[in-house]
Amino acid sequence: MNDIAIEELELKANIIRQDIIKMLLQAGSGHTAGPLGMADVFAALYFHVLKHDAKRPDWSERDRLVVSNGHIAPVIYATLAEAGYFDKDELMTLRKFGSRLQGHPERERLPGLETTSGPLGSGLSQAVGMAIALRMGSSSGQHVYCITGDGELDEGNIWEAAMLAGKRQLSNLTVIVDRNHIQIDGPTEMIMPLEPLALKWQAFNWHVVEINGHDMSEIISACDKARVVHGHPTCIIAHTVPGKGVDFMENDYHWHGYDPAGDKQQQIKDYRLALEKLRTLNGRIRSEHE
Repeated sequence: MNDIAIEELELKANIIRQDIIKMLLQAGSGHTAGPLGMADVFAALYFHVLKHDAKRPDWSERDRLVVSNGHIAPVIYATLAEAGYFDKDELMTLRKFGSRLQGHPERERLPGLETTSGPLGSGLSQAVGMAIALRMGSSSGQHVYCITGDGELDEGNIWEAAMLAGKRQLSNLTVIVDRNHIQIDGPTEMIMPLEPLALKWQAFNWHVVEINGHDMSEIISACDKARVVHGHPTCIIAHTVPGKGVDFMENDYHWHGYDPAGDKQQQIKDYRLALEKLRTLNGRIRSEHE
């Protein structure tokens, strides 16, 4: 990809991050760190990698994207709206009664969702089933992608699915692990150490690549290569910064699912400051309010 195309994807990711903060500010609750950290991956997937059509969300020849760690719903919704699946005004209904945009995605509520997610550990099994079904049918090159969190890898069901995918040599399946090193109770390596993570996936017969999850060229290159790997499913370990783009949120596990300040007024101030930092790239460009 040329520099202009890369820059356009980076701008998309920044728009998605701003929409995430706007949604959370309006909702007054929700997950912050993971959605901000995955904005680059989602921008790359929906605006370059995935074969999909917002006007035909059930198009039979689409690629499938399963988001196993459904608590990162804000980045899913912001990306789907940016891609044209529904009007962006609806983003402001996040977590409201009667809204289609609940705290965890529900497949039958919103176009573009492949699964209902919430209970961690289930998505990879669903993705494996889709990959097997596509291979059994008259697949025209569709690929299945599954996004998981690294804390989610504590779930045993993940490894059962990984073992089956390796056995079946599902080369039409790619897992992207959000390796941000945090989960709700603290750093992953303190809660349940995962390393050596790449070797674990390789032991289950997976092709493994590690990337910078904020480098568009690396994300796209890894996804492109995954589509031509034969005899193995692919695991992309994407090293990301939780809270990416907002310096006071970055790498702080307290922002996994709630505001550490504890009171609503401080929460509002923090989210407004976060939005300003995203608009100005953490002060590198002039604010529109200056």
